[in-house]
Amino acid sequence: MKYLNFSVTEPEFKDTIYSVREFGAKGDGFTNNTEAINNAITHASENGGGVVTVPRGIFFTGPITLKNDVNLHLQAGAVLLFSSNVDDYPLVMVNYEGSQAYRCTSPINAKGATNIAITGKGVINGSGDPWRPVKKFKVPDRRWRKLISSGGAINVLNGGEETWWPTERARIGHDLLSTYGPNLKDYDTCYECRDFLRPCLVYLEDCHNILIKNVTFKNSPAWSIHPFLCDNITVKDIIVSNLDTAQNSDGIDIDCCHNVKILDSTFDVGDDGICMKSGKNEEGRARGIPTFNVYINNCTVFHGHGGFVLGSEMSGGLHNIEISECTFITTDCGVKLKSCVGRGGVIENIYIHGINMMHLPKEAIVFTTGYDIDSHEGQEVSEEEIPEFRNVIVENITCTHCVTPISIVGLKERPIHDITLKNIRIASRQLEKVYKYAENIKEQNVVITELLGEHY
Repeated sequence: MKYLNFSVTEPEFKDTIYSVREFGAKGDGFTNNTEAINNAITHASENGGGVVTVPRGIFFTGPITLKNDVNLHLQAGAVLLFSSNVDDYPLVMVNYEGSQAYRCTSPINAKGATNIAITGKGVINGSGDPWRPVKKFKVPDRRWRKLISSGGAINVLNGGEETWWPTERARIGHDLLSTYGPNLKDYDTCYECRDFLRPCLVYLEDCHNILIKNVTFKNSPAWSIHPFLCDNITVKDIIVSNLDTAQNSDGIDIDCCHNVKILDSTFDVGDDGICMKSGKNEEGRARGIPTFNVYINNCTVFHGHGGFVLGSEMSGGLHNIEISECTFITTDCGVKLKSCVGRGGVIENIYIHGINMMHLPKEAIVFTTGYDIDSHEGQEVSEEEIPEFRNVIVENITCTHCVTPISIVGLKERPIHDITLKNIRIASRQLEKVYKYAENIKEQNVVITELLGEHY
């Protein structure tokens, strides 16, 4: 069964081919090809568009900007290897984690472009290791000692958690952000701690008619693929591969977008696998642009905080979203809808079916509007700051290993309501479902069996 019916049309391109080598690019792994590749894209766009090809080889480069009517095509054996030098990525104002803020320029980026694509059998390597912090509890002792011996800086968070930072500037940036919050928009201050302002590997803003197909994306500094304020997006047959310890290395974050299809793709990451967002708190509510009309089918997520995640930045609303026939293996939880006081917004008309899950160390299905609740304790909130989850159908679900089968926990001020759970079979260490501030939860053929042995 398919619940949603909307159309997404893939962009078409002129068959004129421009090889980056014609513009001076060399695939020797050392030559800086930033100017050559961008010149090829600009030339193609100014001449009516076409296909800019990256042939077999290792093409070292800085940021690449996509432009109208251009398909950036990586042939088999082609690697775009992005520079790990922070100074190659100028600060720009973008949207990240629901707020407008300065970040370093994304390795692949576009703003206001129409008819753009990234295709081919090649690899895009974001060289994210020198950007990312590492939490001690996430890595073996041997790797932790190696990180410390390599230099960088360490800070200790509340509770004694140690984090290694690649540079002192990155550590200072973290401390500043913790002090001033995400609204730190002073350019000079951000410039001094730019190592902390890790970019998404692919950031597309206000773009229309997008195709991302066949490419492998790996080693992202932060989120891997982040379309924001975009429409008519097709993502098909891609691989996103990051370390399972990589901070904020989401697979794909669809943010304030509509008419989106994500098909036949694989995600192996250190944070959320497939994620839907629409802005954060007052800023997101004021923008008022939801994510809607999204269809996800036949995808696999290996590792990650969640296989399919909505929120927590959802203040503009998330609705008309369907995911089917997907597999989640060793993700922390399987299906997760999360929000908190302060967000506001509505998640509704969500259809989740035909999902297979196994080896989950947390919940198979979890809905919570109390995410990060401790940071809001004791604060007075208005009606518009309280999120709402309603009209969600979850059916034909199998999970062979998890700790908690189903957890639906809303807020006293606004319970989660009108949820349908149908034809679900879960083997779990805990047999009891957790329902709190949850109303009109309809169950049909929901079977929870005891997980025997030492599986999580």
